[in-house]
Amino acid sequence: MVITWQQRAQEKRDSINALIPKEYRIDRVPSAEEQRDVTGKYIHQFLTEREIEITESSADEIAKHTVSGSWSAFEVTKAFCHRAALAHQLANCLHEIFFEAAIEDAKKLDDYFAEHKKPIGPLHGLPVSLKDQFHVKGVETTMGYVGWIDTFQGEKNTGKEKVFESEMVRELRNLGAVLYCKTSVPHTLMSGETRNNIIGYTWNPKNRNLSAGGSSGGEGALIGLRGSPVGFGTDIGGSIRIPAAFNGLYGIRPSTGRLPYEGMANSMDGQNSILSVVGPLATSVPSLRLVITALLSQEPWLHDPMVIEMPWRYEQEKEIHKLVGSVGDASRAGKLIFGVLKHDGLVAPTPPVRRAIDRVVEELKRLGHEVIEWKPPSHRKILEAGLKTWVYDGGEDVHSAFKLSGEPLIPQIALYSDKPFEQAKGSDIAAVNVTIRQIRKEYMEYWNSTTGVTSIGRPVDAIIAPLAPFPAARPEKYNYYGYSMFVNLLDYTSVVVPVTVVDKEVDQADVGYEPLDEIDKAVYESYDPEIYDGAHVSVQLVGRKLQEEKMLAIAEYVDSILKK
Repeated sequence: MVITWQQRAQEKRDSINALIPKEYRIDRVPSAEEQRDVTGKYIHQFLTEREIEITESSADEIAKHTVSGSWSAFEVTKAFCHRAALAHQLANCLHEIFFEAAIEDAKKLDDYFAEHKKPIGPLHGLPVSLKDQFHVKGVETTMGYVGWIDTFQGEKNTGKEKVFESEMVRELRNLGAVLYCKTSVPHTLMSGETRNNIIGYTWNPKNRNLSAGGSSGGEGALIGLRGSPVGFGTDIGGSIRIPAAFNGLYGIRPSTGRLPYEGMANSMDGQNSILSVVGPLATSVPSLRLVITALLSQEPWLHDPMVIEMPWRYEQEKEIHKLVGSVGDASRAGKLIFGVLKHDGLVAPTPPVRRAIDRVVEELKRLGHEVIEWKPPSHRKILEAGLKTWVYDGGEDVHSAFKLSGEPLIPQIALYSDKPFEQAKGSDIAAVNVTIRQIRKEYMEYWNSTTGVTSIGRPVDAIIAPLAPFPAARPEKYNYYGYSMFVNLLDYTSVVVPVTVVDKEVDQADVGYEPLDEIDKAVYESYDPEIYDGAHVSVQLVGRKLQEEKMLAIAEYVDSILKK
């Protein structure tokens, strides 16, 4: 008897749901029409006060308790397992559940602390969720492909899934982190929405009319519902920052070579023109800093040949703290300088995104910082070159994964069509690489040139920009990646900071707008204040290459003034 892809997907889906303990199950999940927002008070009804206290603490706050022994790893892990189970039922965000193994690991951590009176490491007892690209021993990695079920990246009977772990997973364990679930992705990873033929669509828990983002969409939804304090995603065109922005979270896209990617599953592995990078999403900037500094303490450059030997540079943070601490001095020498990108010349941001940008600019100016208009080289060239790298192999890699089961492509990845197409020649790839190098040089010199237009002769410290033209995507309507993708091609550091939420009374649709082209028109027509009401709205703060320390310090400062 031949088993269809639909049957295999159903069996996998059922096996995931079966791992949710009975006491964690919701009797009836309301529709989006009945309950648009399932965060906050809605999910609280299923939790104890103690569980709410634990799960609504940020990762850095949790680590202070678990590292000191004032909270047990067992209690913290169990609370997050419960909330993660609820999150999956409400937003459809988990691919793999291994709560029992996590609880056993947590008990061992507590035993270690009881015996040695000290933690294993700086992440001792901290639950960490992982995008379903990370290999965890004893846990399957499907990456959303039906054909990868019961295999190791499509290969049957290798046994690797029982013993193999990604380099970062090994390091997280060494640091004392507790791993307990893997989160949903769109198959191929190449979509700003998360959907696949195994679990279906991952919804935005703040507004379930909308997408949780992609490709690390499961991380966005899970952390947005506080089913995880911090998790790791990957980003080749916005896949960390998109779900962070859509779910009101903080996320960082580091430059290539800063954090270890070794041993992870991927699409189009070997395409090196624009590399996918790994980075965290969390509920606070200090949480992002905590896990990055912890990982760098493991000296990942000794185990991943792509990682640069670059320990955390505290002096960069101190320099920013010094600058913002001197704002208001008569000399004004201490102020930060920002460029603001309000429109990339291709697609107009929707009203709530424009309002978020304006609010950040206004607050910074009010405190004496300088903001100039960002007028960079053509973003059209960036977008055209970047998109070519996604199809070098003519879709061969992703279509070979679909052939394993016969499953169809989701509409969100129409880029790859129904079958493979012509592959790029070596000379074509070389030409794209030359173009990318030239674009990076041109953009670099433009950034340098801002010394001539700022009042103190210092170049711009960071760019304030949209992450996407909309607060979040409506299903099958994510059709423009220019605002996120330019960062990947330039290999810059970018941090997402939440700013506000959509207010249908304030963020009215533009009247009489004349779109520049069909894509601009599609974005314009997708915005409906009634549908978007209540959705998170964020911005990204973009710095130069390998400026993770500086950009987290700037993001933390900007976040602090927005909260005031």
